[in-house]
Amino acid sequence: MKRRDALKTLGLAALAFAGTRGVAGAEAPAYESRARKNFVWMRPDPKKTADAWKREFALMKASGIDAIAPEIYNGRSALYGSRRFPVRAEWLEMAIPLAKDAGLEVHAWMWTMVCLVPEVLAAHPDWYNVNAKGESAATKPAYVDYYKFLDPARPEVREFIRETVRELAAIPGLAGIHLDYIRHPDAILPSGLWSKYGIVQDKVYPPYDYGYTDYSRARFKSQTGVDPLTLADPEANAAWLKYRLDSVVDLVNDYLVPAAKQGGKTITAAVFPGPSRARTMVRQDWGRFKLDAFLPMLYQSFYEAGPEFVKTYTEEAVRTVNVPVYSGLYVEPLSDADFTRTIRAALDGGASGVSIFDAGAMTAARWNVFAKVIKA
Repeated sequence: MKRRDALKTLGLAALAFAGTRGVAGAEAPAYESRARKNFVWMRPDPKKTADAWKREFALMKASGIDAIAPEIYNGRSALYGSRRFPVRAEWLEMAIPLAKDAGLEVHAWMWTMVCLVPEVLAAHPDWYNVNAKGESAATKPAYVDYYKFLDPARPEVREFIRETVRELAAIPGLAGIHLDYIRHPDAILPSGLWSKYGIVQDKVYPPYDYGYTDYSRARFKSQTGVDPLTLADPEANAAWLKYRLDSVVDLVNDYLVPAAKQGGKTITAAVFPGPSRARTMVRQDWGRFKLDAFLPMLYQSFYEAGPEFVKTYTEEAVRTVNVPVYSGLYVEPLSDADFTRTIRAALDGGASGVSIFDAGAMTAARWNVFAKVIKA
C-alpha cells in the first residue's frame, strides 16, 4: 500500500459531520477563479544529471505542468541539506533553479505523520499512534511496515513536525510546502485493495482503529469523563471521532500553516476523497484545514470506479473549500482513453487543474496525451 492508498466509505460516524462546512470555505461561495495550474508528484532520482533534469522539466512544462511536488522528505531521509534528518543528496537545492528556468514552481512534498527515523523510534516510542487493541504503530504498524504513524495530538510531536516545515520554509526559491500523510492510519482501505492484504473491512475493526495513545486517552477522559477504550461502539461516539479529527486539524492550522507562512511559503496537502469519506476513513477533516490549495487523491481504480468518481469528489471538494482544488489522478493503470476521460471529469467537476501521480508513470507518449487534453 503506497502513499496513495485511498478508502472505501461506510458512512457511519461521518454522518455526524455531513453538514459541517470547512473553515476555509465556511459560508462562502465555491472558489470561482478559473486560472489553471497543473501539478505532478515525483520521486526524484538524485543520480540523474542536471542536464537530464533540465530536459525532464522542459518536457513537463511544454506538456502543461506548472508545478512539481518532489518527495523531499520520506519519513526517513531528506533530499535537501537537512540539519534534522539523514541526507541522501542536496537535490532540492540543485533542482529549484533548473525548475524555475523551465517555468515550474517547486513544492516540497514531505511525509507528515509517518516517522521512520531510527533515533526517533528508539528515543520516543511514546510519540507513536496506538490502535484500539493497545498496539503501537512503532512496533506493530497496520498493513505495511512503514506505517509508523505519530500521534497528532501530542505536543512534542507537533513541535517536531513544525520544525521540519520551518526548515523547508527557509529554503530560498521554494514555492511551497506540500503535506502528505497528514492524518491517522487508514481505518478502512478501499475495496480494491482488500484482496491485496487478505482482509475484508465491512466496518472499522480494532487493529485499524487508531488514536488510543495514553496521552490522548487521558486528555479525552479529562474532557468527557470517558476512557475511549471503554466505549462499546467507538464509531458511534461523535465526541471521540471529533477529538481525533480535531487533533489533526489543530496540528495543521496552529502549527504547520504558521510555520510555512513565516517562511513566505504556500502550504498545500494531499488529502483523501471527500472530506465526507476522509473523516471516517482516516480521521481527516480536511475541509477545516486553512491551506492555500488541496490536492485530493481521487484514485478511482482503488475504489473500483471510473471517471465519474473523480468528478463527484472534485465537486464535493470545490463545494467544501474556497481555495483551489487540483484533482489528484492515479494514471498508471489507465488507458489513454480513460486518462483523457479522467482529466476531463476533474475539470468538469470544477477543479482548477489536476495533479498527476506520478512522474514515473508518464512516458513521452503519455505526456503528449496530457498536453492535448489540457490544451483543448
